[in-house]
Amino acid sequence: MAKHPVVVYGASGYTGMLIMDWLIDQNIPFTAVARNANRTKEMMAQRVVRLESANYELIEAEHNVDALTNVFRGAKVVCNTVGPFADFGLVAVEAALKAGCHYLDTTGEQHYIREVREQFGELYRQAGLLVSPSNAYMYTFAEIAAELALETPGVDALETATLSRGPRAAAGVSVGSAATIFAGYREEACYLWEKKLEPHATSASFNIVAPEFMQPVFCLPWGGTSLPVLFEHDPRVRSCVSCVGFYDNNVMQMVHGFGQKWQAEYKQLPREQQDAVLKQFVDSTTPTMPPRERTTLQRTVDFAIGRGQLASVRATVHGTTPYISTGAVQTAGVIKLLDGETAKVGFASGSKAFGHRYLIGFLEQRGLARATVSQL
Repeated sequence: MAKHPVVVYGASGYTGMLIMDWLIDQNIPFTAVARNANRTKEMMAQRVVRLESANYELIEAEHNVDALTNVFRGAKVVCNTVGPFADFGLVAVEAALKAGCHYLDTTGEQHYIREVREQFGELYRQAGLLVSPSNAYMYTFAEIAAELALETPGVDALETATLSRGPRAAAGVSVGSAATIFAGYREEACYLWEKKLEPHATSASFNIVAPEFMQPVFCLPWGGTSLPVLFEHDPRVRSCVSCVGFYDNNVMQMVHGFGQKWQAEYKQLPREQQDAVLKQFVDSTTPTMPPRERTTLQRTVDFAIGRGQLASVRATVHGTTPYISTGAVQTAGVIKLLDGETAKVGFASGSKAFGHRYLIGFLEQRGLARATVSQL
């Protein structure tokens, strides 16, 4: 049973430790939960900033509903970072509900988010609890941009891009993120068109031209992103098409090539063989946890172009250090939930539950993001 109000599940992971950094910064006590307490204790000592001043506990638990329910009980909010979420996420969602906790996670996995909404949205609403996937740099920054664009009267169509730069794209991606990226080819990637989710072509790609870059950025649907699902039932929105690109076009071309190879050679294999293929690709691209991000290297541009019959607007969020920003986004949500100030219960995105203006303000005050809006 947790003795603190916030649980960080996946405490030994790259993102989990950054969430703990921000909870410590905001003086919020937390319970860290992981499958291997000894290994996690060592990793936290090496990487969590100001851990010696934190009010926390570390608990070991197996990844099953009963074990996690017992551990989560007593807390108010669960922050889950254990992915790929298509494989592991629903267990934690169910456990948080049974323990009477609000639930936040960091995923952008479209198929999983739809499962959370359909299986647990109403159950959480009845319990007076929030279940909110995808509270992270990817795709909260793009959702903030979309919400800013929707402030312009008449806008009902959105196109968004999430663009990130690091020392090398692959070198700046965590092991869990790499596993999620490649595993995403198992599922259909959809965009929202005339209020219906439609599948992208398996060969879909985008060449994004933006004023921040000298050259076009090669982008992919990236599993569709969470945004078409988050806006699917929004009465303001008729369509939403989203893409993702790293400034390193060679890496993006490599991922695109893997997707084509998956369709041609791996899609029909038994799941066990698919697992082996995915592990091989993850191990070859991201063999170890990346170093802590640097603001001089990790920079991001997320923008939304909003269109109506005559309305046209571009909202842009410039940012830094996406993983560090993810810890800040999670903590911003935690603060609202602990204060009882969420605008929604049941299934809701971070922007709809906490307010996009609140989230961008939290990020701007900490030097992590800056938003601009221009009429086109």
